[in-house]
Amino acid sequence: MAAEGAGELVRVVSLLGAAVVAVPLFKRLGLGSVLGYLAAGLAIGPFGLKLVTDPHAIIHIAEFGVVMFLFVIGLEMKPSHLWGLRRQIFGLGSLQVVVCAILLTAVGMLYGFPWQVSFISAAGFVLTSTAIVMQVLNERGDIAAPRGQRIVSILLFEDLLIVPLLAIVAFLSPLEPVGEAVRPLWQSAAIAFGALAALVVAGLFVLNPLFRILAATRAREVMTAAALFVVLGAALLMEAGGLSMAMGAFVAGVLLSESSFRHQLEADIEPFRGLLLGLFFLGVGMSLDLAVVARNWWLVLSGVAALMATKAACIYAVARLAKSSHADALDRAVIMAQGGEFAFVLFSGALGKGVIDETVNANMTAIVVLSMVFTPLMIILHNRFAKAEEMETRAADTIEEQNPILIIGMGRFGQHIQRMIQMSGYGTTIIDLDPKVVQNFTQYGVKTHFGDASRHELLIVAGIEKACMAVVAIDNREQALQIVRFAREINPNIKIVARAFDRLHTFALYQAGADDIVREVFDASVRSGKGALKLLGIKSDIADKIAHYYFHTDRHEMVEQARVHDPALGPFQNQQMIEISQAYDIRMANDIAAILRGENVAPVGSDNDTDDA
Repeated sequence: MAAEGAGELVRVVSLLGAAVVAVPLFKRLGLGSVLGYLAAGLAIGPFGLKLVTDPHAIIHIAEFGVVMFLFVIGLEMKPSHLWGLRRQIFGLGSLQVVVCAILLTAVGMLYGFPWQVSFISAAGFVLTSTAIVMQVLNERGDIAAPRGQRIVSILLFEDLLIVPLLAIVAFLSPLEPVGEAVRPLWQSAAIAFGALAALVVAGLFVLNPLFRILAATRAREVMTAAALFVVLGAALLMEAGGLSMAMGAFVAGVLLSESSFRHQLEADIEPFRGLLLGLFFLGVGMSLDLAVVARNWWLVLSGVAALMATKAACIYAVARLAKSSHADALDRAVIMAQGGEFAFVLFSGALGKGVIDETVNANMTAIVVLSMVFTPLMIILHNRFAKAEEMETRAADTIEEQNPILIIGMGRFGQHIQRMIQMSGYGTTIIDLDPKVVQNFTQYGVKTHFGDASRHELLIVAGIEKACMAVVAIDNREQALQIVRFAREINPNIKIVARAFDRLHTFALYQAGADDIVREVFDASVRSGKGALKLLGIKSDIADKIAHYYFHTDRHEMVEQARVHDPALGPFQNQQMIEISQAYDIRMANDIAAILRGENVAPVGSDNDTDDA
């Protein structure tokens, strides 16, 4: 008994140790966590060090990681939002699945397989890996973005295909049914919809009262147990009805998306979700049968290339047909070009029904696993070579909400303004043109929209006509001017805060209609000047007064110069500006001398202003 327990412990330690070593290493090399898990699984599996010899049992358990992932995604989707995606789920999803299934079946027949075998192989490969795709979208922070939502919609439709595909396998079987008669398709569909209806009813009328009762006990472990009970119970109900466990968890999450317990549930599920999902990828890496690949290396490798290329081309064509941009279509094709975990279940069922034989099952399983292994590498290559093209061709994100304040630009300047405004309780709509900035802030939890704010139609969609304030914090001079002019023209009452590059840019922004203009290095320069005065031996309070005086007086001088600024004249050809500058230089020098003598001197034009530099 002790020896058997020790053996189990060795396997557990091996799994954890492989993940702890491989994942950080692969992420440090820029190869991603998924590829790290796959490599670790291959290293300790039956075709590596043989520390773990039953990968399929691990995959079966770890599938609950995918289930919990879909539950967390469901918590982020309100029923109204999901209803809004219905056309993408059934329209875009069905179009992609049908076209890909036809083309992949044709590829199988070109290899000389019967159409039945080709269709089952194609059906397994057309169903994308939910685990890999959702993990990639999560790491990029794209799940809530429009292009991420389209991918999630397709995955949801693919999960709905489980019942009809298993029914087709039974129909294609050359074997005579033994024992219980095969259930007709209409009956299987009725049971599936009945299970779904039961889950919806329980979600609407049972779950919230249950969590209120449990919350009153103030027992944290009971709430965690209840969260797991809901996820696994929903998964079990859907499996009993012939649907996927992941679909059940997703529906349960959607039903709880408007619950006051949503954030608590997400926090309780997250540790289990991450651990089990990692375990799933380890299991996939272990299941790669290197002996099969070695015996049939040409068939397996060419099959991976042919099926991935065909599926990617099909996905790209469907995406373009659905009006997606070239960048979004290419991104979707790369991410979804692999076979999925459901293929293992489908192939196993087809093997049991005699539709495919052991050799086809082994070869197709190896092809699917290799496609899952190659996908992270393809994503890495795509990210490196398509980044510049994406910035040029990526379509602007859909902005579905309008807030009173627009933040345009989330670079090193704009992000501080956004944090101060948002933390003060104001709603903001944020737009930025850098895909990486958009991805990072969205993943961090700050919803940021990709788009070129110099395009008037995007500003209108974002609500510029009704907004009370626009913060223009981009570092492109001409685009900033265009945005300020358009905002002032279309909304005369809007308050505009603008980032300026230098004095000339400040003058142009003032004339374009900005209310408050901040030179991007001015505040930092004044603070540095104040520090320099203190290091020179001037008392701290005197240096503070000088900095305060200079800050406000220089800003007042800028306003006076902006009023007489003529863009046709250079800064040293405009006599009025020169006279204003010389007058201010003399006055400021006299006033600062008075401050050094200990006298109280108010900044020019802002006697009541108490801002500090």
